[in-house]
Amino acid sequence: MTLSTPEKIRTLQRKLYCKAKSEPDFRFYALYDKIYRFDILSHAYHLVRSNRGAPGSDGVSFASIEDGEGRECFLRKLQEELQSKSYRAQPVRRVWIPKADGSKRPLGIPTIRDRVAQMAVKLIIEPICEADFCDTSYGFRPKRSAHDAVDAVAESLLRRHGHVIDADISKYFDTIPHAKLLATVAERISDGGILWLLKQWLKAAVVEEDKNGRRRTTGGGKGNRLGTPQGGVISPLLANLYLHLLDRIWERHECATRYGARIVRYADDLVILCAGSVERPLGVLREVLSLLDLRLNEQKTRIVNAYKERFDFLGFSFCLRQSHKSGKLYPHVEPSRRSVQRVKDRVKLLTDRKRTPIPLDDVVAEVNRSLRGWSEYFHYGNSSAVFGHVKWQVEERVRLHLRRRFKLYSRYHAYHLLSSSTLYDRYGLFKLPTTAGWRKMHAL
Repeated sequence: MTLSTPEKIRTLQRKLYCKAKSEPDFRFYALYDKIYRFDILSHAYHLVRSNRGAPGSDGVSFASIEDGEGRECFLRKLQEELQSKSYRAQPVRRVWIPKADGSKRPLGIPTIRDRVAQMAVKLIIEPICEADFCDTSYGFRPKRSAHDAVDAVAESLLRRHGHVIDADISKYFDTIPHAKLLATVAERISDGGILWLLKQWLKAAVVEEDKNGRRRTTGGGKGNRLGTPQGGVISPLLANLYLHLLDRIWERHECATRYGARIVRYADDLVILCAGSVERPLGVLREVLSLLDLRLNEQKTRIVNAYKERFDFLGFSFCLRQSHKSGKLYPHVEPSRRSVQRVKDRVKLLTDRKRTPIPLDDVVAEVNRSLRGWSEYFHYGNSSAVFGHVKWQVEERVRLHLRRRFKLYSRYHAYHLLSSSTLYDRYGLFKLPTTAGWRKMHAL
């Protein structure tokens, strides 16, 4: 859900952006009073609510706020705390999210009160940061998307930047040094109130529940000097801002021209596409990360020859292939094998034989939700063949589920009764598109 920004706030953001753009050395010193404006807090509340996040460590949900004291009373109290500077960040609730490789990723969930305050700060400082960000950065930025980054990679491959550094920064969100991050912010924003809030959120205690439901503190606190919890509203902007130093050095030293090396970055995911040798660009990358107290994950960082092999970025697989029609090389972009396997595993789980007691409409609705979300993101590039394969797999899984549900033991009889058209027309299965998904790069 997207919410339009009120004109008064938009005007303020536009002024901040224009000031930052026209005066690259200007330091903003009078921003804190904008944070607790009621219109900004109200818009921040609606933005946070539209994300439908879970309650934080205090257990307070949006429903309990609106059914209890009410939204306006809640925001007035927060406004008073911010204005009097009696505001104190509450502990962050940690949950663990499974990853594709079997490991788990920590996710920090601030309380709704803290999320609203973070969103209010983001509304004010993001236009200033946007004025400085480089064109090579695509992650968590207004009017930019992962598909724009995919287009940039494909365009570089098209221009024969086929030697690729597929870089992986080791535990980036967990190792960002607070002192250097705040110094980076202070280069542009010298307002003590803003820095005071950011420091509170960086050093907020982290709590989680054990197997017995007992809550314990597992991180954070005043002694913590590293990391920003993934899950906070302000975290993506801060993480993007810190790695902006890499983009800025790359741009100022003209690495794209000197070494024929183009960088494409989406938050902490980045690739460097080189027209020639990768040694010097890789050396520069190591030097800059060392200055930032970061390091490459040597096991996951790869040097790839895109003329001969694939590399994955943002869920897509890239390589250079020869066109059957023209004989020329072109950048072939399709959903990666891991992304395909993930949606197949999801559909398999949703159509398991154990779910036959669940109403069929509910099963199909869950399958459709997964397929729509996957399709909206991955129906891009040269995806036709992959989508055709996934479509066939989905039909087979749903057909098998219906055979078990209706006790159709004859495979031949089941195919006669449960044809592909029947799955879509009668049972309402979402039909994956199987035509090419390029929206931009086909024009190159």
